[in-house]
Amino acid sequence: MPIEIAEWLHSLGLARYSEAFAENAVDWAILQKLTSDDLKEIGVAAVGHRRKLLEAIAALGEAVPASTANLPPSATAAPPRVEEAERRQLTVMFCDLVGSTPLAARLDPEDLREVIGAYHRTVADAVAGFDGFVAKYMGDGVLVYFGYPRAMRTTPSGRSGRGWASSMPSSASISNPSSCKRGSASPPVWWSSAI
Repeated sequence: MPIEIAEWLHSLGLARYSEAFAENAVDWAILQKLTSDDLKEIGVAAVGHRRKLLEAIAALGEAVPASTANLPPSATAAPPRVEEAERRQLTVMFCDLVGSTPLAARLDPEDLREVIGAYHRTVADAVAGFDGFVAKYMGDGVLVYFGYPRAMRTTPSGRSGRGWASSMPSSASISNPSSCKRGSASPPVWWSSAI
């Protein structure tokens, strides 16, 4: 048993348990996991002493004494560092097909699904070029985040959601493969976006 635990017990006025801790191979890593039942099994019979030890162990928290040379490397490894929260600039954009209801009335469901799928792919490809993230497809709409999951430290003009929205044409001809087979292309698809 490293001498530090014996000194720690002595500082608590509980040096009489040093030998019991040594016999049960209690080191700093194990110490922080001890329960009241464990202490009882080690031989700490008095409730007051168990309470005092548990409070002292809790007070140690993550602070392990600097002199842990006798411990194996895995026991001396620092706990994982918890990163603090950071404030981020996030742009949320929703893109929607304009006139999708009349389009749905004119097309077969399979053809409409292909048109909406092509629209989703077109938006996803364009958004990816601006480091955006497609959060959700909602029917004929697309919810997009800029600045998530990776923060944009600087948002140069044209790299944000507003830059994307202004650089995209408001319509495009997304051809419907099923309709093309019959010799006609689907009408231009218009979309709107709100930031």
